[in-house]
Amino acid sequence: MKHLVIAEKPSVARDIARVLRCTKKTNSYIEGTEYIVTWALGHLVTLADPEQYGEQYKTWNMDTLPMIPKEWKLVVIKQTGKQFHAVKELIYRKDVSDIIIATDAGREGELVARWILDKAGSKKPLQRLWISSVTDKAIREGFANLKPGKAYYNLYRAAIARAQSDWVVGINATRALTCKYNAQLSCGRVQTPTLAMIAAREEEIRSFKPQPFYGMKASAGGITFLWCDSQSGSSRTFDQERIQKLYKQCGGTLEITEVIKKEKKSFSPALYDLTTLQREANQRFGFSAKETLNIMQRLYENHKVLTYPRTDSRYLTSDMTGTLKERLKACAIGPYSKIAGRLTMQPIKANKSFVDNAKVTDHHAIIPTEQFVQLDHMTNEERKIYDMVVRRFLAVLSPACEYEETSLRGRISQEVFTAKGNVIRQAGWKEVYEAGYEDADEEEAEEIYIKQTLPEVHKGQKLQVSSLNITEGKTKPPAYFTEGTLIAAMENPVKYMQHKDKTLIKTLGETGGLGTVATRADIIDKLFNSFLMEKRGNEIHITAKGRQLLELVPGDLKSPELTADWELRLQAIAKGKETDRHFMDEIEHYTQALIQEIKTGDGKFRHDNLTRTKCPECGKYMLEVNGKHGKMLVCQDRECGHRETISRRTNARCPVCHKKMELVGKGDGQRFVCSCGHKEKLSAFEARRAKEGKGASKKDVNNYLKKQAREVKEPVNNAFADAFSKLDIDL
Repeated sequence: MKHLVIAEKPSVARDIARVLRCTKKTNSYIEGTEYIVTWALGHLVTLADPEQYGEQYKTWNMDTLPMIPKEWKLVVIKQTGKQFHAVKELIYRKDVSDIIIATDAGREGELVARWILDKAGSKKPLQRLWISSVTDKAIREGFANLKPGKAYYNLYRAAIARAQSDWVVGINATRALTCKYNAQLSCGRVQTPTLAMIAAREEEIRSFKPQPFYGMKASAGGITFLWCDSQSGSSRTFDQERIQKLYKQCGGTLEITEVIKKEKKSFSPALYDLTTLQREANQRFGFSAKETLNIMQRLYENHKVLTYPRTDSRYLTSDMTGTLKERLKACAIGPYSKIAGRLTMQPIKANKSFVDNAKVTDHHAIIPTEQFVQLDHMTNEERKIYDMVVRRFLAVLSPACEYEETSLRGRISQEVFTAKGNVIRQAGWKEVYEAGYEDADEEEAEEIYIKQTLPEVHKGQKLQVSSLNITEGKTKPPAYFTEGTLIAAMENPVKYMQHKDKTLIKTLGETGGLGTVATRADIIDKLFNSFLMEKRGNEIHITAKGRQLLELVPGDLKSPELTADWELRLQAIAKGKETDRHFMDEIEHYTQALIQEIKTGDGKFRHDNLTRTKCPECGKYMLEVNGKHGKMLVCQDRECGHRETISRRTNARCPVCHKKMELVGKGDGQRFVCSCGHKEKLSAFEARRAKEGKGASKKDVNNYLKKQAREVKEPVNNAFADAFSKLDIDL
C-alpha cells in the first residue's frame, strides 16, 4: 500500500518527491515505491457563486438579499479542474491507504487540502506534514514527525468559518450597495477598513496646519551645540519673540557645566517577518507588497534559499538553534563570506531577542535555509531581497555594537546648550551594513542631535563661541501612505479604532491586524483594481469613488473592530473553545441587519469621471479611472462591465527630464508621453534605446507590457471571489 501526499504547489511537490525517492513522473503526480506525491495549484475547490444556489440569484436584485445558503456548496475551480480530477483519481486508487496533507502549514493551507478531500468525498485516514521550509533536511524531519490529521480539525473548522463569513458579508454587502446605487461598489471586512484608514490619513493631512518653530545653534571649540529649553528640555520653541530675545542675550563664551560619558550597546533589529520585509523593500527599492511577496515565493520555492515567506513572527524556536551554523555556511559566499565565516567559528548565543517559542505560531521568522546558494542564478530583484534577509540574519547573530556616548551641557549667558557625540568601540552587527542602517520602523524623533565626534573637554572649560544662529522649521503633516507604510498600518490598525477595547486591541496585536501576512498584498491590489484608491508616484490616494463608498457603507464595516472581533472568535474555534456553527449563526444575523441598513440608506452616488467616449458594447458613456498600472476606460453600466486600457505606466525614462513615461495608443500608433510634454513613438523609442546600447528591443517592450497585463488581470486568491473579478480586462 502507498501513502498519497498532497502538496500546495508543483514545486514543493517535486522537492518532497525527490526526498521520498519518487521517480515516476506524470503531468499530475510523481510516484515511488511507498509514496505518490501530487499537488494543488493554490485552491482547486472554492465556495460556489450565488447563482449556483438558485435561478433568482443570477441577476443582481435587492429583493433576493440577503443570500444565506442553508447548505454550503463547494465547486471545482474551472481553470484547475483537470488537476482536481487527477487528485481525486489518486485518492480512490485501491493501493492508496492514507493521505498526508503537505499543503502550507497554516489556516489557509489546511483549507486548500481539506476542501479537495471534502469535494472528492474521501474517507481515508489523514496525517499532517507541518514544516516551515522545503529543504531536504526539513522534509525528512517533517515526515519523521507526522501528526494525526484530527489534530488540525479545529483549524480546518476555523478556516471554513472564515471563508463562509467573508462570503456572506462580502457578497451580500457588495450586491446591496451595487443594486442600491447602480455603481460597481464592493466592500469587505478587511478591504473597507483599510480604505477607511487611507481616508483618515488624507483627512489628517488636509486639516493639518503647520506651525513654525525656532531654536538656536552655536559653534564653540569645534563643537556644534543646540539650545535646550531649561523648562521643557526641548530644543524647539513656538515662541519667536522669546527666541529672538534670548539670541540677543547670548554671545561671548560657552562654559561647560557637565560632561557625561557612558558605555552603551545597541542591538541588531529583529529578524524579518513578511510585513516588515515588504515595508522595507518598498521604502528602499519601491517594490509593491505583491512584488516582494512574489520574489520571496521564488526564493523559497525555486531557489530554496529562504524559509517560508508568509510568516507573522520575527522569532525562531529553540529547537532551531542547532541548525544556525549550517545556514551560516550555506550563505557564506560573495559579500557575506567574511562575516558569515567568522560567525561559524564562534559559539552561537541564542537569546530572547531572536529565539522565543512563545512568539512563534505557525511559522518562524524568515531566514536563510541550509541550501547552497548560487547568486548568479538570481535576478537583480531576487538578489536585493535575498541580501536584505541574509544581512539581517548575520546582524542578529553578531555581537552588539558597543560605543561610548558623550553628552555635553554648557551655558551661554544663562541659556543651556547641549551636544552629543559617539565613539564606536566595537562595530558589532553594524559591520554587516556597510552603507549604514536606517530602521524603517523608527519614527522621526522630536529632538535632533548633530552627529559628530567630540574633542576632549572638561567641566568648567570655557569655549569661544565662533557662531550663533537662530534655526527655523515647520511642523510636518503625516505622510501619505505608501504600499510599505499601508502594510504596516494594516498590521497595527489600533490608531484607527473608534473604541479602544483592550481585548480587541490585544486580539489585533496577536492576530496581526487587518488581513493576514498572506492576504494583505492581495487586498491592496483589489483596492487598486476596483478603483477605490490610486497611486500618484509612490503615494496612495483615495479616489472620489472610494470616498463616496465610505459615505454609503454601514459604519462598523469601516472599522478594524469587526475584524478584531472575528479573529478572536476564529482563534477560539481553532482552539476548540467555540463552534463554527455558533459563529455563523451570529454572522447571519449581522448580515440581515447590514442589508436592511443599506436598503434604507438615503445616500447618493455620483460619477465624477464620466467621459464622452461611448462603450463599444452597450453605447453608454464610459468612466475614466486610474488603475494600478495606468489609465482605463470602464463602462458605467455594471451589467456590461466593458473595460479597456488607454495608457500604461512604464519604467521607460524620458530623455528630457528622466521621469517615467506613459505608453498610450494601440498597435502601430503607440507612443510614449511624459508629464513634461515630451512625446515619442514606440518605434522611435526602440531605435533610440538600441542606439544607446541599452538593449531594450521590441521583444523586451512587448514582454514587459504582457507582464503588466497579467498583473492587472491577476485575481485575488482567497476563498470568496470578489463580485467583479470575472470581468474581462482588455489590454
